[in-house]
Amino acid sequence: MSTEALVEVVLPGTVEPEGLRIRHGSVPAPGSGQVLLRMEATGVSFAEQQMRRGRYYDQPPFPFVPGYDLVGTVAATGAGADPGLAGTRVAALVKVGGWATHVVVDAADVVEVPDGVSAAEAETLVLNGVTAWQMLHRKARVRAGQTVLVHGANGGVGSVLVQLARSAGVQVIGTASARHHDALRAQGAVPVDYRTEDVPARVRALAPGGVDAVFDHIGGRGIADSWRLLAPGGTLVSYGTASTRDDQGSKQWPVLKLLGRVWLWNALPNGRHAYFFNVWAGRALARDRFRARLRADLTQVFAALSRGDVTAQIAARLPLARAAEALRLAESGTVAGKVVLTP
Repeated sequence: MSTEALVEVVLPGTVEPEGLRIRHGSVPAPGSGQVLLRMEATGVSFAEQQMRRGRYYDQPPFPFVPGYDLVGTVAATGAGADPGLAGTRVAALVKVGGWATHVVVDAADVVEVPDGVSAAEAETLVLNGVTAWQMLHRKARVRAGQTVLVHGANGGVGSVLVQLARSAGVQVIGTASARHHDALRAQGAVPVDYRTEDVPARVRALAPGGVDAVFDHIGGRGIADSWRLLAPGGTLVSYGTASTRDDQGSKQWPVLKLLGRVWLWNALPNGRHAYFFNVWAGRALARDRFRARLRADLTQVFAALSRGDVTAQIAARLPLARAAEALRLAESGTVAGKVVLTP
């Protein structure tokens, strides 16, 4: 390790992507129960797009190193960590800190990547895959023969939702701009153009009795339409407030409003359910249970990738030093899948 140097991308404040800074330093040493990962792939998620605007509801104070997840090889183990992990390719969910050549994480938080899966492929499915899997199978509890609506079906999470739902025998209606419709049809989904079509009317025409689940990352005023499109007994899973990305003011208020709506809807005696999904839920109070669930679910996602049920959607690969370009590309809305950063 003595010949290596740490390179990391720093978000100094509410800046344009070009305001990101590159910082050099010494490679950190893992502490007790920790491992040092040599990053092979990290990525740009919607969280980083919100963070650079100061809009992610629980981001740390500036400056900090972004990067919600990563895949890397264990370069060193600390005291109390299994020394057998050295040399193993693993994935980790970290929320911040992933945009670096070397990252220290708790050994209990890493999940082994199966043989035959590249680092970039695995990276596209860490945050996005776990989010999609848990929303489908732990919140909505989808079953074969049901019909679901996926907003942003071409996006990082949305594209995985479509594929996992189809592999479970679920019919999918997916909103996306027209240029992504052929890809959605190829995956077995029915596309709806959110730019040119009346989405609620189109979905009601396709599913007159309502849909069994809606997965909504948009939030804002449109969340009420998502609720009204549910069939009796259906489930709304909200997992973001993308519509407020460029707003000013409190970053917590859009989430608090959403939580209030979810509470009110669940109080109604109509058999439908609403959730605000947070991938970190339960970590603070039951860390061991959280880790076991994360490991089980990410293992299921990687198995789906190995079987071919899910295809890794890599929108672009760029080196860490071009993180500003990667962030700008991810924010453009012109790509499908995830923008991946490599060392």
